[in-house]
Amino acid sequence: MLVAVAVRVIPCLDVDAGRVVKGVNFESLRDAGDPVELAERYGRLGADELTFLDVTASSAGRDTMVEVVRRTAEQVFIPLTVGGGVRTLDDVDRLLRAGADKVGINTGAIARPEVIAEIADRFGSQVLVLSADVRRAAGGFEVTTHGGRTSAGLEATAWCVRAQELGAGEILLNSMDADGTKDGFDLELIEAVRREVTIPVIASGGAGRLEHFAPAVRAGADAVLAASVFHFGELTIGEVKRALAADGIPVRLT
Repeated sequence: MLVAVAVRVIPCLDVDAGRVVKGVNFESLRDAGDPVELAERYGRLGADELTFLDVTASSAGRDTMVEVVRRTAEQVFIPLTVGGGVRTLDDVDRLLRAGADKVGINTGAIARPEVIAEIADRFGSQVLVLSADVRRAAGGFEVTTHGGRTSAGLEATAWCVRAQELGAGEILLNSMDADGTKDGFDLELIEAVRREVTIPVIASGGAGRLEHFAPAVRAGADAVLAASVFHFGELTIGEVKRALAADGIPVRLT
């Protein structure tokens, strides 16, 4: 008998110099800018995983991020993915040693795709998440950099296929068109990528209401990621999971 795999619900936190940026509106937090405290809170609220996006570009900032990961791993016992500025095997090694379970790579892979294979060969595909920032273009979808403003000159589905072939274990599929709109995930994008790859796909960008999540899963997402709707208390992780369960989608309920 086949057992359906539970769909994961993942909050994402942007971290700059060791502090959470983009406002967080939880009450009763001693320090709303502390990523470790927020991670612990999300763990208690039923998050299946947590994603940190390190928006600090400097090497000094990376040292700070490594310490954040170390502190988080000591207190939070759900899988932690860290992305942002990852370009080398050494970057991956340091984050994994600090306690990250998975590492996301974006522009580093665009600049040198073979780094995907190098990371997968050394650490295993299971630790490597390709983060793809995608927008609509004439006749399809294209990969972008610089927050969706600059075309990378890559067709999105072909890039996801290549990343899978090189050894990526998962794809974080960010719709730059839907991001921040709260009008729902880009279902056509999810469907297009799902048709071409077999590795898990995390849908990101556009979550605004409870009814947005199930269609993303039905379009092919294995996990759904959101940020501000969770940070500002507009939706809770429990509400999203109960809505998915009511739609017949398997989730881990706590």
